[in-house]
Amino acid sequence: MISAHLMLMFIAALIVVCALPGADMALVMQTSMSRGARRGFAAACGLGLARATHATLSACGLAALLHNAPWLYEVVRYAGALYLTYVAVQIFRAPVFALPEETAIARQRPLRADFFKGLLTNLLNPKALLFCSVLLPQFIRPEQGSVWLQVIELGIVLVIVCALFDAIYVLGAARIAVWLRRSPVAQTVQKWAFSCALIGFAVRLSLD
Repeated sequence: MISAHLMLMFIAALIVVCALPGADMALVMQTSMSRGARRGFAAACGLGLARATHATLSACGLAALLHNAPWLYEVVRYAGALYLTYVAVQIFRAPVFALPEETAIARQRPLRADFFKGLLTNLLNPKALLFCSVLLPQFIRPEQGSVWLQVIELGIVLVIVCALFDAIYVLGAARIAVWLRRSPVAQTVQKWAFSCALIGFAVRLSLD
């Protein structure tokens, strides 16, 4: 069982990390602005599952494997960079957006497409896995009980805190979209901004 003091420190660390701009934030906000809050939440659910997977894989030692096998890390890293670039190009090529309720084509788009986009965006980022492998052990104390239970506890808290931030980004972006609908110029700027941001994250991922 994690002590209250350590848990508060862990939550504070997560808040700092979640508040920093990143590919996950850009994807959730772009999806919410262009397709509405419902699809933004679908992307957020994909991100949540990916984070839970990273926490589990970190506990299983896969992060150590990536660290000790540079070629495997490089494969995952470049795959993630290519996927982010693909998403950025799709955003850039999309027409000036309308919210889902307004277009029959958008209504036909399955929610699982946005879910898997969120899932792959985070899963194909090896730094997310290595982050878990570095952060979680800092708050584990073997003398306080089962290490596995502590990892599970920290993993659950990580998913919950990040999900709360995702929800804030989804709702905030959906409200901004109401204003963006009235301004084609603002919509174009928004598309360019998020496309460039994702490409920037892809470049940083491939070069680091």
